[in-house]
Amino acid sequence: MTALRSTVKPKALVGLFPALVGIGGVQEASRQTAAALDAIARSNGWRTIFLGLNDTPGECHFTYDGRDIIFRGFGRAKISFLFCAAQAAWGGARMVVAAHPNLAVAAECMKLVSSRLKVIVMAHGVEVWQPLPRYRRRALLRADLVVAPSTDTTTKLNTTQGIPVQKIRRLPWSLSPDFIRMTRTASLPLPRGFPQGSVILTVGRWVASERYKGVDDLIHATVQLRTRIAGLHLVAVGGGDDIGRLQRLVTELDAQDYIHFLEGLSRDELAACYAQADVFALPSSGEGFGLVFLEAMAFRKPIVGAAIGGATDLLEHRVNGLSVLPHDEESLAQALSLLLLDDSLRSDLGRRGAEIVRHKYSFEVFQDDLRHIVQECSANS
Repeated sequence: MTALRSTVKPKALVGLFPALVGIGGVQEASRQTAAALDAIARSNGWRTIFLGLNDTPGECHFTYDGRDIIFRGFGRAKISFLFCAAQAAWGGARMVVAAHPNLAVAAECMKLVSSRLKVIVMAHGVEVWQPLPRYRRRALLRADLVVAPSTDTTTKLNTTQGIPVQKIRRLPWSLSPDFIRMTRTASLPLPRGFPQGSVILTVGRWVASERYKGVDDLIHATVQLRTRIAGLHLVAVGGGDDIGRLQRLVTELDAQDYIHFLEGLSRDELAACYAQADVFALPSSGEGFGLVFLEAMAFRKPIVGAAIGGATDLLEHRVNGLSVLPHDEESLAQALSLLLLDDSLRSDLGRRGAEIVRHKYSFEVFQDDLRHIVQECSANS
């Protein structure tokens, strides 16, 4: 690993995160970012200061690939969060990585304290697909580099937010080494209520503000397919404030016997669901990337997704899965039927998906790519 020249080494590397503990794609992306930054800092002799806005107040930690990552949580206390970030800038920080566009304002405040500070802001997806409020957009524009996980989101940063192309970098998320290891575990604990038979699996947060995930379409497609594929089940893993509405829809369709909602699963139980499912599907029209696609691919499952947004980077039609039109129940049902009725096709697509994950989306690849971005930003001091 090439260290930066001593003349451009920041005295401290600061990471600003929305949350480092909890379930969700943003939280998982934040953890892998913090772990990668920790390794990058250690290899260059830098200090790290990690702050989690929405995490439990006080000193906290999480373990990533056997390493203990220490950070400070603020329990949504924004003023205290800003004050601590400003203190870090005043105390000699030379770089800050804001792991969400909403935290670009905090990074901008840090730069007012220390004009030498270099700023990298990370976007995730749908939060930058519409014009941001003026003050947030201004802070984003003032960052030295802006990073996004998918080709689609990098394009939106330019066309919707006005970020110059030369300041945008693509940095795909990865799977954690711990999750990859679970794909080689012989016995994983299946959660109570997981059905026997042919299983379509979907994983997400089922909240009213994210109905673009497409679980309604999956429910209707499963009802349609049930008449053709005996013993077919849909398992939707995840919680959220939209679960009640979805369960009422299932009741109206008289599908309670074969459409199941599983909440509060452990990581091992989730892995077991991937291992036992036949097909993974998330026909979302608003994914900035879609870590759950990678998780399914790691377990050698063919994936079905909508040909829109960040999923288009991960899903290669008839290579590792099948792409469908957004909000099109008929094309969704056809794709699922094709996979469920063709064992050989499922096996081939699943095998290729696992190979793609291993070669393109390992944590080592992510860490190395982030290292180059940090080095580039530091070298431009």
